[in-house]
Amino acid sequence: MKSKRFFLVIPLVIAAIMLSGVPAGAGPAASVEPKQGEEQAMAIVKRMAEFLANAKSFSVTADIGFDAVQSSGQKIEFGETRKIVLERPNHLRVDETKRDGAQNRLIFDGKSVSYYHARENVYAIDPRAGTVDDMIEYFVNGLDMRLPLAEMMSTQLPRLLSEKIREAAFVEESSVAGIACDHLALRGDKVDLQVWVAQGARPLPQRLLITYKQLDGRPQFWAQFIDWNLAPKITESLFAFTPPSGAVKIAFSPQQVKNLEKQRQKKGDSHEGK
Repeated sequence: MKSKRFFLVIPLVIAAIMLSGVPAGAGPAASVEPKQGEEQAMAIVKRMAEFLANAKSFSVTADIGFDAVQSSGQKIEFGETRKIVLERPNHLRVDETKRDGAQNRLIFDGKSVSYYHARENVYAIDPRAGTVDDMIEYFVNGLDMRLPLAEMMSTQLPRLLSEKIREAAFVEESSVAGIACDHLALRGDKVDLQVWVAQGARPLPQRLLITYKQLDGRPQFWAQFIDWNLAPKITESLFAFTPPSGAVKIAFSPQQVKNLEKQRQKKGDSHEGK
């Protein structure tokens, strides 16, 4: 029997929190009225967003999964693990490990943004001074690059959420990996979002689940957050980019990225959109 290769055929939206929503209930016993606990849910979301936006630094590991809807209608899940280290106002590092073992790296040191693509063994460096917010805007919109969970790293998170949320509901108190959480359901124009926020003095997101309700097959994106640290040990060397031996330097441009994606498709590898 010939093995089949599966391809990601949906554009995975970068804004993991920015585009928010309210999910359908799992069944009659678990249904949630759209207006149930709306004020309570919005207060928790606001507190979470402001807590993240005001954090001077943090590190966290995010285990991510996302659906790829095939032409047959079947959903295939792909995923990765991302270790994020942020130090405001102008330092960010994201180490990405794909499920096939490939490792990519993004580093911003306040003066330049660097990205290493392991599968192609190439890297790019672009002078770009400014804050982490500035870098995210440039990386995502200027370079047309993929950066899941970008809004969680931005000081603009409270504003972005308030602009995008149309409905909110408090679902229940629940536990994620042993952490007591408030389970919320939010609704935006394009997606539905569920988020589990830790109770207590550190209202950090522990899990989120996004449903892209306007896309065929209603694909989902989920992230589980592990080992939140609001005072990570940070050294300058952490944000120093050193290209791996044998890596080739390329131009940092949307067209170059698109060319890499085309090359990967020709080789028969699975690929993912933003």
